[in-house]
Amino acid sequence: MKTKWDVIKKPLVTEKGTGLTAALNQYVFEVAKEANRVEVKNAVEVLFKVEVKNVRTLIVRGKTKTYRRTIGQMPNWKKAYVTLKEGHKIELVQGV
Repeated sequence: MKTKWDVIKKPLVTEKGTGLTAALNQYVFEVAKEANRVEVKNAVEVLFKVEVKNVRTLIVRGKTKTYRRTIGQMPNWKKAYVTLKEGHKIELVQGV
């Protein structure tokens, strides 16, 4: 990995993710497929200046798509659920 921004691609702001943030202090990120839990933890701590309690990662399998007569495969990608320690939070969306 080159930089911390290469590890963390983008935050995933979804209805489920927002519920996890409110209930369990968890945030969901799309991360690089090569990144492991330690790299994700370090990247989140450095970029957002918070303390991470736990990181869970999973591979999201790409869906099969059909366009006219051609069948294609969407790429696989990696998702990380990051749990923060008590008293820490990340401001992902400003002014909403």
